[in-house]
Amino acid sequence: MISVIFDLDGTLVDSEPNYYESGRRTLERHGVPDFTWEQHSRYIGIGTLETLEILRESYGIETPVEQLLAEQNAAYLELARTHTEAYPEMRKFVERLHADGVPMAVASGSSLEAIDAVLAGTGLDALLTTVVSAEEVAQGKPAPDVFLEAARRLGAEPADCVVVEDAAPGALAAHAAGMRCVAIPYVAATAGDPAFASAGLLFRSGQPEFSADTAYDWLAERRAA
Repeated sequence: MISVIFDLDGTLVDSEPNYYESGRRTLERHGVPDFTWEQHSRYIGIGTLETLEILRESYGIETPVEQLLAEQNAAYLELARTHTEAYPEMRKFVERLHADGVPMAVASGSSLEAIDAVLAGTGLDALLTTVVSAEEVAQGKPAPDVFLEAARRLGAEPADCVVVEDAAPGALAAHAAGMRCVAIPYVAATAGDPAFASAGLLFRSGQPEFSADTAYDWLAERRAA
């Protein structure tokens, strides 16, 4: 049986604006007042801790990364609980798979607390009960660790798993894990990134193009093979 592993941020829900705002507030507090969305977009798909480590070094921030992470997580959770929406077509896709009894998991670079807040706030927690955070594995994306751990918890072989992802690091992680990938680039301009070349199904224009029916039919063909 095929199992489906979902990335969370930018895939199931549009949480990037919340991540940007929480990161912007944190950096501003530590002497970086002009962090832009364009700068943030370079780190989409990379875990929060890894991003903060890069930004801390780039801006010469002396505050320990653990403190920066705690500050950003607090700001993000405040936003996530009340300002996160699931993509309608993605919710439809999850509901159809759940009705079919397809094993599903969420594998994200976010903290467990953030994942739980988003899933609870959108009601997806009732459908997606297996969750893996990059906090729980040795390396975040583009390493395959979170996806391999999700497969292990689902009792599935990696080759029997399909990853649903919006970012190049996640697509690379899926490939490294030996899993097929449905790619919905959050930043449509990145659709030509070599990381997406191995995707079994690519929605080049991102979420505006994503169709639950198309993804379901594609997956049904793989399940029947």
